Amino acid sequence: MPTALRTALALAEAGVPPLPLRAAKVPFGNCRTCANNACGGRPNMKTPGPCTCPYPCHGWAAATTDPDVIQSGVWRRAWMRATGVAYHPGGAWLTVVDLDNADAVRWARENLPATQTVPTTRGEHWIYQGPMRSVNAVRPGVDIKSTMAYARWLGTGPGVMAALPDAVRALAAREPSTSCRAPQKLTVPLSSRQEECRHRTPAYLERGIAMAEQRITEARSAIHATVYRTFLAVLSTHGRCGCLTEAHVARLFTAAQAKGETPRHCTDAWTNALNALGM
Repeated sequence: MPTALRTALALAEAGVPPLPLRAAKVPFGNCRTCANNACGGRPNMKTPGPCTCPYPCHGWAAATTDPDVIQSGVWRRAWMRATGVAYHPGGAWLTVVDLDNADAVRWARENLPATQTVPTTRGEHWIYQGPMRSVNAVRPGVDIKSTMAYARWLGTGPGVMAALPDAVRALAAREPSTSCRAPQKLTVPLSSRQEECRHRTPAYLERGIAMAEQRITEARSAIHATVYRTFLAVLSTHGRCGCLTEAHVARLFTAAQAKGETPRHCTDAWTNALNALGM
């Protein structure tokens, strides 16, 4: 078994979604079916789509904790050629502050709370607990990698992981955000599109919510990440047509809180799922 594949399986078991990297430390390119995003993209991309191809297409959006996918035949061929392993921080309920040079590291030490740090080729990754939107070049030599980005896996590094601080969130605040919201009046559409929707079929929607509740309830580890990914899946399927109501969301929050999540964690997970989907 390739070393990269072993690392990926270990990450997946810990609730961290991995993906293979090729030369130049970038994800593998899309297959012919997905070239130029012809397939529509994966469900967890900014513009959700129908892609179900078995290849590791679409960069960070292909990252998964499903061991059957990670060690499938087509992924194994990618692992055989891989030069490294990456992971999707937001999918693991994490944010990586990527410090690209010594000046950026010096700035972080003076302005950000201490946390788990991982040395990189030119600087450091500072890893915080909690997802947020991904933004590049928030200041010289500093990128934020979380809900819509990948980061290279370079080990765990020293230090104790701290909660995502407001100082990091503020780096991405280019304008006052109206999208950072808890699920409010979900009886109206979450997007401006009005369209006929099969999800309005009561049985279909009920089955989807019940499956989401079950997925949260049966989680035995990585609860934060499971809750976030479940909220993301529900919103990507049912969130754009106005079929979700406050009662549906309350059921999901209740299931998450029964697993030990706080109301704040639930709200953050819902907000970040909305942001990841561009809602």
